[in-house]
Amino acid sequence: MFSAEETERYARHIVLADIGGPGQQKLKAARVLVIGAGGLGAPLIQYLAAAGVGTIGIVDDDRVSLSNLQRQVIHGTPDIGRAKAASAADAVARLNPYVVTEALEGRLTEANARALVRNYDIVADGSDNFATRYAVSDACFRERKPLVLAAVGQFDGSLTTLKPYLAGSDGVPLPTYRCLFPEPPPAGLLPTCAEAGIVGALTGIIGSLQALEVIKEITGTGVGLAGRLLLYDGRSARFETIRYAWDPANPLNGKSAVTAPVPAR
Repeated sequence: MFSAEETERYARHIVLADIGGPGQQKLKAARVLVIGAGGLGAPLIQYLAAAGVGTIGIVDDDRVSLSNLQRQVIHGTPDIGRAKAASAADAVARLNPYVVTEALEGRLTEANARALVRNYDIVADGSDNFATRYAVSDACFRERKPLVLAAVGQFDGSLTTLKPYLAGSDGVPLPTYRCLFPEPPPAGLLPTCAEAGIVGALTGIIGSLQALEVIKEITGTGVGLAGRLLLYDGRSARFETIRYAWDPANPLNGKSAVTAPVPAR
């Protein structure tokens, strides 16, 4: 049940046919783990909190620096030097007191990924490196958790949803992150954000789209991005969607893997 204040707060969702009261209840009951409270995590966390997601876990081992504030809008000047997870949790409390935050100050690694994702219903990855993306996507596969994953470059971004523990209507397993990127690029090939730069508003666009996909997954609204990669080119203001498929050679749900996917419902 919602209090009178919650009913007013979420009124625009409740009157929305595709969400309504039942969908808002699903949001309130949901537990979402967000990897990274930086450029993508900032709008992602804010919109999930505003939407009324009941519990948001925030994993980040970094601290707020002055150069972050050009795009990481969940943090402010007084937060410089603070742990990003704690700073983001305080911002959520100011935005929506009905949301519980779990600030997890540390780095997601292969060693702890499964234990972290196990406690949540859905995971959203806004990390900035391939090691973390592989670790969280592998863990989500093994723990059977949907993963909404986004990445950004200087003026471009991408977004997809991973459910490789399921099979499509044709019986073929849904693709893994390793189907999309079998191997990480060579070290040093891709410049870091500090080296190449990034336009700040781009992270707001992609992070907001990521929040929308999480909300859709929780409420069962619309068509998700499993097996599809959404690409955005900020220079030309153009969106594209490309399909990618299951690779039978991938180590998670490929032909030689032990764990078999179950049909999607």
